[in-house]
Amino acid sequence: MRTRLQAVSDRQFDRVVETSSVPVLVEFWKPGCGHCPALTTELECVQKEMGSSLLIVTMNVEENPQIPAELEVTSLPAIALYRNGEFAKFVGGLGKRDEIVKQIGIEPSS
Repeated sequence: MRTRLQAVSDRQFDRVVETSSVPVLVEFWKPGCGHCPALTTELECVQKEMGSSLLIVTMNVEENPQIPAELEVTSLPAIALYRNGEFAKFVGGLGKRDEIVKQIGIEPSS
């Protein structure tokens, strides 16, 4: 069974990220992006594995340009990690579940 990721808009972004009690990964994507669906599938696996110790949300940059512009997102897909409501870093290793998990440094909830 697939774990669907929550979509977030520019308007909801601050509230979702700042009120989260766990780190938040944000996937920036747009329709027609060749690598975006594969990354989404990997992130769904990461969310299932991490459970409640991590929140993963997606943001369509065509519909929500404000936050990607503030972060200067220039290529897609992109993943940003937030801790305690603040931007921490961009996560590399796109498309590879193991590399994403390694870079965020979070243990799965039991």
